[in-house]
Amino acid sequence: MNDKKEILAVGSLAFDSIQTPNGNRDRILGGSCTYFSIAASYFSKTSIIGIVGNDFSKKEWDLFDQYKINYNSVEIAEGDTFSWGGKYNQDYSKRETLFTNLGVFENFKPKLKQTFNNPILFLGNIQPELQFDVINKINNPYLIAADSMNLWIDLFPNDVWELISKVDIFMLNDEEAHQLTNKKNLEVIADEFLQKGPKIVIIKMGSKGAMVAYNNTKHYVSIVPNTPLIDPTGAGDSFAGGFLGYVSQYGLENPAQAVVYGSAVASYTVSGFGVENLCKLNHNDLKKRINQITIK
Repeated sequence: MNDKKEILAVGSLAFDSIQTPNGNRDRILGGSCTYFSIAASYFSKTSIIGIVGNDFSKKEWDLFDQYKINYNSVEIAEGDTFSWGGKYNQDYSKRETLFTNLGVFENFKPKLKQTFNNPILFLGNIQPELQFDVINKINNPYLIAADSMNLWIDLFPNDVWELISKVDIFMLNDEEAHQLTNKKNLEVIADEFLQKGPKIVIIKMGSKGAMVAYNNTKHYVSIVPNTPLIDPTGAGDSFAGGFLGYVSQYGLENPAQAVVYGSAVASYTVSGFGVENLCKLNHNDLKKRINQITIK
């Protein structure tokens, strides 16, 4: 694939307050769109759709400028930016939500300020209704990838199933896969998802890596070994950014290798708070991490 495909993402932009066994951070930049777009920007031109309040400062905009992320379609509304607080337990196996303040995100309606030609479209883990809205507004996407989360599976399971039928790539974690299907075997679950229409299904399994299923094929991809776990927030969105970043350059010929890139990029995110280590990624070090990942 000679021409890089442009990447377009919709999702949340947020301020996160995080408590972990390795320390705490208050009001750091987060949200699915933030993690995804920084990760994807290392590979291709990236644009985002979202909403922030008027408390979003020059510091935050400057970060997006640093990565040449196009935020023309991010609306600035009167009020507070979405904020969230979470606390991880001692072994990071559970995360407790301490607070959720939707702020201006409560009334978010995606608005496109420009046209996009045949982009890779990523639908971050926002309400399915908003994901459908963006699908309807993008003409001729090269492909559509979507992530989901337990909240939407709990509240709108039928909509999540409809979403699966509308996308080329569907991503979720193993707990969400069990929750949505009421089944235990991940390979059986992946086949069920594939029968709904996606070309590729990715089930993320935390420290055990990820499974990618396509064309009657399944591969298990490891994480980068010996990665320190500091803050897992945003790891899935960073993974998606790395995965689709690879696809933007090489297409869908090798989904397992795209997952390798996603896992390598996510290793930066989990080893620091917020986006601090994701912002330190360089391609030479990324290659070293890629070479440590195994595919089975």
